[in-house]
Amino acid sequence: MMCAAIVKGSSPVLPVPSVVIVFLNPIKRSKASYNCKSRFPGGKTKMAEMTIAPVATHGFFVDGRWEQDGEPVEIRSPYDGALIARVIQGRKEHAEAAIAAAVKAFGTTRRLPAFERQRVLRQISAFMTERKEEFARTLAQEAGKPIKAARIEVDRAIFTFNVAAEESTRIYGEFLPLDWQEFTAGRWGIVRRFPIGPVAGITPFNFPINLVAHKVAPAIAAGCPMVLKPAPQTPLCSLLLAECVQQAGWPDGGLNVLPLSNEDAGLLVTDDRIKLISFTGSVPVGWDIKRRAGKKKVVLELGGNAAVIVHNDADLAYAAERCVTGGFAYAGQTCISVQRILVEHSVYGKFADLLVEGVKQLKTGDPLDESTDVGPLIRESDAIRTITWIDEAVRAGARLLCGGRRNNLVVEPTVLTGTKPEMKVNCQEIFGPVVTIEPYRDFDQAIRQVNNSAYGMQAGVFTRDAKLLFQAYEELEVGGLIAGDVPSFRIDHMPYGGVKDSGHGREGLRYAIEEMTEPKLLVMNLR
Repeated sequence: MMCAAIVKGSSPVLPVPSVVIVFLNPIKRSKASYNCKSRFPGGKTKMAEMTIAPVATHGFFVDGRWEQDGEPVEIRSPYDGALIARVIQGRKEHAEAAIAAAVKAFGTTRRLPAFERQRVLRQISAFMTERKEEFARTLAQEAGKPIKAARIEVDRAIFTFNVAAEESTRIYGEFLPLDWQEFTAGRWGIVRRFPIGPVAGITPFNFPINLVAHKVAPAIAAGCPMVLKPAPQTPLCSLLLAECVQQAGWPDGGLNVLPLSNEDAGLLVTDDRIKLISFTGSVPVGWDIKRRAGKKKVVLELGGNAAVIVHNDADLAYAAERCVTGGFAYAGQTCISVQRILVEHSVYGKFADLLVEGVKQLKTGDPLDESTDVGPLIRESDAIRTITWIDEAVRAGARLLCGGRRNNLVVEPTVLTGTKPEMKVNCQEIFGPVVTIEPYRDFDQAIRQVNNSAYGMQAGVFTRDAKLLFQAYEELEVGGLIAGDVPSFRIDHMPYGGVKDSGHGREGLRYAIEEMTEPKLLVMNLR
């Protein structure tokens, strides 16, 4: 919904930026009027009364009902701090109620035929399509993601639900001949996958609709109910999605969306009624969840400091263009954002010039501005940390090729060279708009440098030499290798996840469905 400030009286309407107000099952709204000085044509200044659109307060979604019992929490734009909405945060007893609702719903969802699960998923996709711009502008406001990138994310989420709809009818089993020994003659078996049970989904701020879709869509496809805890900074898209899921006819309790404090969310980790936790977020939190989860399955999609190798036979202009996109999309706040670029020494200078030229063309600013490429970081502490790491590297001998400054939460796209592997900008996940670029002498050295990391999500290699590509495929310690592109590439049905500290298990619709189902054997004795 779009609205603008209107100046009352006989004077003309003030031209002001439009404001997006999201109404998600609102409980109450507050509004205010302000007197402000406004300059009119002719240079005259007069007092004008401006009516500000109301700010909605939204409940959480448990057992098919929108609940209001909890503490209202303000959701503010990371770009300018403007109040977007208030969201009711649940407590531990609400987490208990959500788990109980999911357990009850499992009696229904586990028995739904594939065509019915497919119908629900297609309906969700259709309802999201009808509300694409609402999702995108909500996302841009709460996450600070540039609006053109927000629209792409919404399109990806719609695609994710469409693929899940297809995969819901392709959960195949297996026939096993068992008459391999004399005493097993006349026996054969079938293997069928069954939904594992209630699932807890815990999602991060950086993709507040598509990473939520990667929890919810495979759970519906598998027949598993879910309790979803969205990131505290970005709950609004999850609540919008809950509306679509409810409208599509998924059973009550089949999806529960519950903003919680980290302390109250602990029940999702420790309660044995939850059979699987799907977590996307920070490395230390993820591994702590796995440690505390007990007997339940855990799927972790965590962080990284993704690397790119650019060999001397690559198309340098294309590789530089892709590294600009891969390093600075959403201000580098993705776990497969390009962070380390290794370039064969004979083409290093040319590539560095192309890279810096592309980075300098990026526009920073308001995420709702259609021309913005790089918006704010999600928190001021993250902007301060990013600049601190840049400054530490420079003091230790690194050299700035561009960037290195911040304006509030917006950090300039930054390129560093002359760095050392032990610098934080290399060995830790910076999660900001910063890349390092260094030369290498031989391909084996480049592979060793990429592997010199606690992380292993994805890597990219630019070369036309098939032998080198397959060497990288064999030797790089990552969950996925992207040949001819940056590690930031992802299409939503591919297997996705990491090794080492970067994660455990795989997402991607078919692969997530496999995680959310268990194979069960039936042996038939016909003798």
